[in-house]
Amino acid sequence: MAFVQDPADPTIQYVVQQGGRIRLIRNGALQTTPFLDLTSAISTGGERGLLGMALPPNDTTSGRFFVNFTNPQGHTVIARFKRSTTNPLVADPLTRFDLRWSTGNPYIVQPYSNHNGGTIIFGPDGNLYIGMGDGGSGNDPEHRAQDPAELLGKMLRIDVSVPDSDPNGFAIPADNPFRNTSRPEIWSFGLRNPWKFSFDDPARGGTGAMIVADVGQNSWEEIDYEPAGRGGLNYGWRNREGAHPTPNVPLTPGPAFTPLVDPIFEYSHQVGFSVTGGYVYRGSTLGIAYRGRYFFADFVASKIWSLALTVSASGDATASDLRDHTAELGPAGVSSFGVDAAGELYFVNLNNGTIVRIGASPSANQPLMNLDTPRQGQTVVQPFAIGGWALDPLATSSPGVSAVHVWAYPVSAIGQAPSSAPFFVGATQTGLQRPDVAQAFGGSQFATAGFGLLADGLAPGAYRLAAFGLVESSGMFGVLSTVDVVIQAHTFIAVDTPVQGSTVNPTFLIGGWAFDAAASSGNGVDAIHVWAVPAAGGSFRFLGDTTTFADRADVGAAFGARFTRSGYSVVASAVPSGTWDVYVYARSTATGQFQVAGPVRIIVP
Repeated sequence: MAFVQDPADPTIQYVVQQGGRIRLIRNGALQTTPFLDLTSAISTGGERGLLGMALPPNDTTSGRFFVNFTNPQGHTVIARFKRSTTNPLVADPLTRFDLRWSTGNPYIVQPYSNHNGGTIIFGPDGNLYIGMGDGGSGNDPEHRAQDPAELLGKMLRIDVSVPDSDPNGFAIPADNPFRNTSRPEIWSFGLRNPWKFSFDDPARGGTGAMIVADVGQNSWEEIDYEPAGRGGLNYGWRNREGAHPTPNVPLTPGPAFTPLVDPIFEYSHQVGFSVTGGYVYRGSTLGIAYRGRYFFADFVASKIWSLALTVSASGDATASDLRDHTAELGPAGVSSFGVDAAGELYFVNLNNGTIVRIGASPSANQPLMNLDTPRQGQTVVQPFAIGGWALDPLATSSPGVSAVHVWAYPVSAIGQAPSSAPFFVGATQTGLQRPDVAQAFGGSQFATAGFGLLADGLAPGAYRLAAFGLVESSGMFGVLSTVDVVIQAHTFIAVDTPVQGSTVNPTFLIGGWAFDAAASSGNGVDAIHVWAVPAAGGSFRFLGDTTTFADRADVGAAFGARFTRSGYSVVASAVPSGTWDVYVYARSTATGQFQVAGPVRIIVP
């Protein structure tokens, strides 16, 4: 059983029942009429049945959706259906179209009854991802997960945005890593039985990474992390189970290619026996302490856990801080997880046939941090404020977080993984007053939990800002908060004199201040040029320039000491009588380009 959110309608979810029916939940109420009944079209028993459903982002306009099931012969079918044109709350079974694979078949042959995978999901890139098990039996006896000619034991990726008339029902994305092979649908190798995978939702501040829970054989359960867009990886099965050589498996044939990718987390069969993959939490109900944590379960052991994920500048992740939530949420045979339109988390308890919303924050005494400014996805100009609060709930005489350091990781776009090494932005001022935080957490020691600094010196572009907090009790930077921003190129130019609309002599002074915080040092401006144009129209007249700057203590006090020497002055002479619009241009040392301020209208008698 699985729980699927409609991407276009927040009031609708679907329950996928392995026995062959898809049920619709509308406004929290389970509809009596099945959305789709495939009981006569599938084989069941063991790991067979109706296993997955995916809806494209445009499902309300296209009417399409896709299901994964085993046909009466036991083979995997990915079928496209459409909603009924007269009632969108039910499907039209006559619209069924079975996707046709590079093998020439409208199904993927399953040699055994187990290890069918089952999850299908549309990724952030709009393509359909399909997790295929190795075909079954034990230890992948025919070595299918490493065979380039097999679709089994692989993650597949296809573009289903093709016309209904397309004979295959999909196209191969241009950047599929094995596009020029006999099985171009393959995205990655070496999976045993990916029992649920998901994407860290970039629309909610996630990285776009794929996280796959791969069920083990006799020894290890594993969780694999794939940074956004990084296909062509080999996770090692059957040659490896988790990060270990698979016992009782011949050394030859070896992997299809190397290197083999280690899981970010694994646990032995002393802990559990069948991992169920979940989601990186991006909702709000559980509080900020749980945003960015990956929730997963073990079906056999009836356990539910979460992991902290730390993403490096290269986009890879490490897992830490495993927390067991079984006592809080109750032991459950979790067959699947799901999220709703608000990013809140659900799990399916196959033991009693219920769907449970995780609606209360698990108890935690972990250090907390929140970035209030800038906001996620905000476009800013430098200098800009970075601020928020940080605390350790166990602290009694202070907020418990004594320093916050901020780093900026370049990214290609908002929500994408970091693309290069980070820049140190600075150490914030801590101990700022935050009475709201003290009230929320019920302790006067948290009244000075605020922190903040002015950021500058970063080249224009997209960044992930990461604030790391030094926890007093551990002496380690043990708490992290991130936000993605776009820094816009901007040179500040102020014209103090002449004032707007003033009457001046033919020789007069143009003065003010200018700086560009994108420069790594100094005021970021190396030249000032002044031009004027007749208000009635005509050619520009050059009034003068300067490369010399003077102290402006007021500017340094307002924006930072390094901008103190930002004052400029240019003397214009022999300006003819008339009404003129004066423009001041400043050249940025960061971009090498001029930006302009003005016009300031003046009258020369």
